[in-house]
Amino acid sequence: MEYDYAFEMATSNLRFGLGASREVGMDLAELGVKRAMVLTDPRLRNTSAVEKVLTSLKDQHIEYSVFDQVRVEPTDGSMKEAIAAAVSESPDAFVAVGGGSTIDTAKVSNLYSTYPPQNFLDYVNPPIGKGLPVPGSVKPLFAIPTTAGTGSETTGVAIFDLEEMHAKTGIAHRRLKPTLGIIDPENTATLPPLVAASTGLDVLTHAVESYTALPFNKRPRPEHPILRPAYQGSNPVSDLWAIQAMRMVAKYLIREVENPEDVEARSMMALAASFAGVGFGNAGVTLPHGMSYPVSGMVKKYIAEGYPKDHPLVPHGMAVVLNAPAAFRFTGPACPERHLQAAEALGADISGARLEDAGRVVADQIIVYMKRLGIPNGLGAIGYTVDDIPKLVEGTLPQHRVIKLAPRPVGAEDLEKIFKDAMRYW
Repeated sequence: MEYDYAFEMATSNLRFGLGASREVGMDLAELGVKRAMVLTDPRLRNTSAVEKVLTSLKDQHIEYSVFDQVRVEPTDGSMKEAIAAAVSESPDAFVAVGGGSTIDTAKVSNLYSTYPPQNFLDYVNPPIGKGLPVPGSVKPLFAIPTTAGTGSETTGVAIFDLEEMHAKTGIAHRRLKPTLGIIDPENTATLPPLVAASTGLDVLTHAVESYTALPFNKRPRPEHPILRPAYQGSNPVSDLWAIQAMRMVAKYLIREVENPEDVEARSMMALAASFAGVGFGNAGVTLPHGMSYPVSGMVKKYIAEGYPKDHPLVPHGMAVVLNAPAAFRFTGPACPERHLQAAEALGADISGARLEDAGRVVADQIIVYMKRLGIPNGLGAIGYTVDDIPKLVEGTLPQHRVIKLAPRPVGAEDLEKIFKDAMRYW
């Protein structure tokens, strides 16, 4: 096997500032857009975040339709509803106002309405789908996040639950990245505490995973540049964004969750989400995310506080961080220096730490955040038992796009041990 020798940096253009989302109408007008499709979820439809955008479009005399049926933690079924709306409306551009669920739904709607595939799974990541590359440029997409977590406004990745598998999968291609991500901290002012905590911990894990991922030059070399994956492995440029995102989390996450009136903390966490997004959008994520997909997809009864009550739901950031300490204990021996550097960036004192302690040190620091922010004590606290581990492993193994980026090779037996370790932390 030949290893790759190059990596690419692809990210959305970004605009940051209090009130910046009021400018989106001017951005669309500059591109000559006559009609836009605005996507959001039912809980956001009548909020100021959406109204600001609609007012901005009206001011520029841009026609628009609103699709407000985005599902939090989308499924292939909910994606297909949005695609059908996009085909029907045939907009010139898309505007996503919401969390990662909304932005990801907009990416998929844009792709499937612009280049309809023969089969829904054609663009979906292998081995679940064919992983066909996006054939060409898609329509302009403006992403306006209302949470500080997913970083979806920076990436060409869209994630959803494949209902028949009870596990998450996704589509990844650099051509899917938004035209512009507008980070407006005004839009995160009303996040419930557990939502702010879960999305903030998603930032944390994005950053640590991308920083500790398999290096780009240890990944197979593609036959053609267009086949180089969006998730390419850790690299010198992603490292800068990831480590800075960790430092910002250490300084601002607890402040943001415990004092929603702290505008500086809220603003810096919104920016940290994008910083981490630039990092992981090019380096990739690893085991905590791969393991989170069946955790989210197989949830039985758990419903997190502050989230929709109409279906069982483990928020994405929570599903990821519940696996993170156990996963990093496993990967620590593969690149101990990087695990220790991550722990230090997150606020741990590593002065007396040995290399063989690296995985434990970063895991312990993440557990500090989990306790302080009211995250459940492991997978057992959200309804999973050791009897569920075989199904959790089964749902993780197909997530090649991320688990093969782990710095330490992982098989079914390893995953069984990691899931068992993740059942309870304190």
